Amino acid sequence: MTTSVLDLFSIGIGPSSSHTVGPMRAARAFLNGLEEAAKLGSVSRVRVKLYGSLGATGRGHGSDGAVILGLMGEEPANVDVDKAADMIAEVRERASIRLNGSRPVPFEEGTDLVLLPRERLPFHPNGMRFTAEAADGTELANVIYYSIGGGFIVSEAEAAKDAFKAPPVKVPYPFSSGAELLAHCEKAEKSISDIMFANEKVMRSADQIRAELLNIWAVMQECVKRGCNSDGIMPGLKIKRRASSLYRQLANRAEAALTDPLTILDWVNLYALAVNEENAAGGRVVTAPTNGAAGIVPAVLHYYTRFVPGANDAGVVKFLLTAGAVGMLFKENASISGAEVGCQGEVGSACSMAAAGLAEVMGGTPAQVENAAEIAMEHNLGLTCDPIGGLVQVPCIERNAMASIKAINAARLALKGDGTHFVSLDKVIRTMRLTGRDMKSKYKETARGGLAVTVPIEATVVDC
Repeated sequence: MTTSVLDLFSIGIGPSSSHTVGPMRAARAFLNGLEEAAKLGSVSRVRVKLYGSLGATGRGHGSDGAVILGLMGEEPANVDVDKAADMIAEVRERASIRLNGSRPVPFEEGTDLVLLPRERLPFHPNGMRFTAEAADGTELANVIYYSIGGGFIVSEAEAAKDAFKAPPVKVPYPFSSGAELLAHCEKAEKSISDIMFANEKVMRSADQIRAELLNIWAVMQECVKRGCNSDGIMPGLKIKRRASSLYRQLANRAEAALTDPLTILDWVNLYALAVNEENAAGGRVVTAPTNGAAGIVPAVLHYYTRFVPGANDAGVVKFLLTAGAVGMLFKENASISGAEVGCQGEVGSACSMAAAGLAEVMGGTPAQVENAAEIAMEHNLGLTCDPIGGLVQVPCIERNAMASIKAINAARLALKGDGTHFVSLDKVIRTMRLTGRDMKSKYKETARGGLAVTVPIEATVVDC
């Protein structure tokens, strides 16, 4: 595999990994290229074009603002989410931008930042072209990037030769399929998390791996906490936040759990809603493996730490390593991009990852863990990406809550068996890829089909 679990779980900004995090990283990468070529000081104008899905739903997903922040030198992991909107507004008001935070050049949206929903670049629906010009109009650079899901970006040159798939390091247990992963587990008598940990140790020390994964967990917890304590209206569709109200209901009625065991599901719903409301509002989230599906892994991890006896930090690390292994299989063999394969690639992949992680920490064998991942994905096949208004609110927020419950159930079903099952994880991943290929583009994050066109957008405050 070519991806580290710490690349798959990355700290970013909402509302979208492919439409917000990716464009911000691409803009920053473009500046880095100009700096490396000693051309940044000669730039007098930068022009950006967003194609396909980025052009269709870019404004709703904040792609335009993300590009502006990236050109200012900001990065998703450390941009101040409380000041980002003001920074973008200032650029728009002054019609000027400071490249890398230092070099001021004119910048007018509509001229220098253009959205082209009807045009698509060849490699992926999420295409971007960055052009830099000198004072005399000479073109200094012209680079195409693609945002391929989960915040990952590749240049046109990398895409053309599959350079982004080249293994950066040699790991002790290389795998490109679920079958190969299970074979390593059987031969080495290791769990899936053990296999992943051994591979990660080639790139980082054991202590660093644990520390960084627990930091990812800490950011997830902080996101849930902030979501549970934030009232108000989400931008765009003017929908009320629900997590804070639900949190108060559950916290004030602790005895309800004594009479209704399904109260635990209410808490799981809460964790997912809290994360995705934060994401929709442009808050700090962990891509897991995308922003649109960012609530599922945290919700199931919260379920584990709060409701599974014996849960501890070591279990959290095992959970994330196992979930990461499954996420890599989806990313490498299909896609985690809603613009490419629909929401089955985002919510479906996240559901599968969470189910695998939970099955691992609840004592599942490698075969049971693989079965849990397969069950979760099998029942997300065909899931379309049809956000109303191009925003990650309806149906995205509730969809995360539903998938979190589904992940828990998938793990429990798998743990009741012995690991043998009719459909393999590899087969269901291949099916997801083929289904995504057959899916019409209007159902793949373009806001041209499904709920996005059958539900009228009212400029009023509503509950989901």
